[in-house]
Amino acid sequence: MDYTVTLIIAVIVGLGVGFAIAKMLEKGKGAKTITNAKKEAAIIVKEAKKEGENIKKDKIFQAKEKFLELKAEHEKVIIGKDKKIAEAEKRIRDKESQISNELAKEKRINDQLITQTKEVQHKSEILEKKRAEVEKLHKNQVKQLEVISGLSAEDAKSQLLESLKETAKTDAMAYLQSTLEEAKLTAQQEAKKIVINTIQRIGTEEAVENCVSVFNLDSDDVKGRIIGREGRNIRAIESATGVEIIVDDTPEAIILSCFDSVRREIARLSLHRLVTDGRIHPARIEEIVKKTEKQISEEIIEVGKRTVIDLGIHGLHPELIKAVGRMKYRSSYGQNLLQHSREVAKLCGVMAAELGLNPKLAKRAGLLHDIGKVPNSEVEIETPHAILGMQWAQKYGENKEVCNAIGAHHDEIEMTGLISPIVQVCDAISGARPGARRQVLDSYIQRLRDLEDIAFGFNGVQKAYAIQAGRELRVIVESEKVSDDQAAELSFNISQKIQTDMTYPGQVKITVIRETRSVNVAK
Repeated sequence: MDYTVTLIIAVIVGLGVGFAIAKMLEKGKGAKTITNAKKEAAIIVKEAKKEGENIKKDKIFQAKEKFLELKAEHEKVIIGKDKKIAEAEKRIRDKESQISNELAKEKRINDQLITQTKEVQHKSEILEKKRAEVEKLHKNQVKQLEVISGLSAEDAKSQLLESLKETAKTDAMAYLQSTLEEAKLTAQQEAKKIVINTIQRIGTEEAVENCVSVFNLDSDDVKGRIIGREGRNIRAIESATGVEIIVDDTPEAIILSCFDSVRREIARLSLHRLVTDGRIHPARIEEIVKKTEKQISEEIIEVGKRTVIDLGIHGLHPELIKAVGRMKYRSSYGQNLLQHSREVAKLCGVMAAELGLNPKLAKRAGLLHDIGKVPNSEVEIETPHAILGMQWAQKYGENKEVCNAIGAHHDEIEMTGLISPIVQVCDAISGARPGARRQVLDSYIQRLRDLEDIAFGFNGVQKAYAIQAGRELRVIVESEKVSDDQAAELSFNISQKIQTDMTYPGQVKITVIRETRSVNVAK
């Protein structure tokens, strides 16, 4: 196509030259000019043909190269397809070979099964024949025995059974009697041995619970700052914590007095912060006491976690862990409740191991047996602590044996597991050892708690603190709910209630405090 175009262009050029020559002839130019024009036209035509031939050769060469390139690509595609087809054929041949092998294997197995089935059937037939022969012989022997003894087979069987029953009953009674006598001789001795070994393996501590704490000072000058101007600081501390602060002539020390160990600890830590900080005034005192109360709450959780980790108890509900932590600040007959519970848990674990029971479950029950003594809110006072503890354990998903051991350790409910008597015995061991408990201290603390509970029974009471060893009851009321006149009436009513419901030595002074505050913030 390009060659044709070139020829057309050459012809057009030749025509143009001829046309120019014709015009020149018309205008009368000479023969020499015409001859030159013809030569130039012939040269142009010749070059055009030569250029057309070159273009034609180039196009033919490019076409051949393109053909060869397409042919090579086509051969590659064909070779790839042939390779894939060969691979597919190989896989098919392999699968066919595998299937053939499996079919041959199954055929062999079927042949073996058929052969074995035939052998079993043959043996079954032989056994059936032999069994029939044995039955026939047995019947013949029974008939011969009946003829010889003069008794039928049923009568002989009945007589034999009666004889065996009497003999077995006599032997069984003799064996039972001897076993019971041996158990009575050894059981008490073994039980004492287990209890003594358990007690020997558990270290114990004496009861050290008291109602006062000593706060040491760097110098006696700090006492005046703690008392404050006209005693306002010491009154603020006592009102915020419910702890009586005794400042006497004891050098470099003051005494914190309160039956509640939690309050004493809050007051001790608060005083330590105030003295260290140096800023001691009523507003700062209230702020520090609130922070300390929050710190004690966190410490209770930490104590519970450390206790269960030390005893190897896992999966305890967070609320039960809090109850275990609160035991640190409670006492039972002068014995620290957490120390007592840890001791009971260890005793239970050792004793359960000696008896071949689950020691971890026994430890769990021993630790939780007195959680009913540390309620986290107002609960029914009439509910025994064992029943209350069992209800908590059931609420938080404890094992049935653990719940029964908690509820039955004072015989409020019937024991249903072997761990229950172990917990009861270990509780008695921990409480009965010398120096473990002080009955008088516990009754004294209970009397002070009863005083505070009576005050809380009246409307409008915000806080109530029994101080001066129970000789004074300090009641703080809400100013919005109780007026000045009602405060005086409330003091009288509380005194009458105490006289009616309680027995106590000496007199009890009831002080009702009503305080009004107006707080604004300058911005």
